[in-house]
Amino acid sequence: MEQIYTIPVNEKFEASAEDHSLGCPFCSLYNMLEEDELGLILGASMMEPDVRIKTNELGFCKTHYDMMFQRKNRLPFALMLESHLTDLQSRVSGGGMSSLLNPGGDAVKNLTALEGSCYVCGRIERNFKMMVETAALLWDRDEEFRKKTAAQPFFCLPHYRLFIETAKARLGKKRFPDFYKVVSAIETSYLSELTDDVSWFCKKFDYRYNDEPWFNAKDSVPRALAFLSGHIHLPPEK
Repeated sequence: MEQIYTIPVNEKFEASAEDHSLGCPFCSLYNMLEEDELGLILGASMMEPDVRIKTNELGFCKTHYDMMFQRKNRLPFALMLESHLTDLQSRVSGGGMSSLLNPGGDAVKNLTALEGSCYVCGRIERNFKMMVETAALLWDRDEEFRKKTAAQPFFCLPHYRLFIETAKARLGKKRFPDFYKVVSAIETSYLSELTDDVSWFCKKFDYRYNDEPWFNAKDSVPRALAFLSGHIHLPPEK
């Protein structure tokens, strides 16, 4: 395990263990990586020739186009767009000898590939995969990390699936059952609590429950969304 991964994994797991309002530690790690990548692409990396070649080739998904547009670095964003749009012209036209035999074929091929690619997503996913793997290995080797894992509020469903899938591949048949017992207990307990909270939220719209307290249900809908699909792609801080 590289120190570059163990430090942030430990920090985010510790933070979520101490403050349950932070939610899934893997979402926090993803958001950290996303913030770093967006900061780089609109900052120091923007004028690097090798980066520009890759951003021209891969482009960005709609989510990351929107997130970059929401930031204050409009000139770097516009310069990146200018370069990408210039590079796109030949791909959109689908020119070349093959276009004589199959008009539009090259354009469809090029644009289909572009729709499935994103420079920022690719960078995040490579590092995030290593962080999930690091978390599984830390659980295997570090007693303190096992305590942090057991103290988590929950894992969002996409990251829970990835965590247990990674741990199953890395821990082996002897160690994985102990791991799964711990994380599945966290997940089922939180799911039960969340279901009750959302049910109570619904009941509060019935006049018969007007005078009843909200308990922990007021924010149950956004908490359910964070659990079901993750709490990622956060807007920039004002």
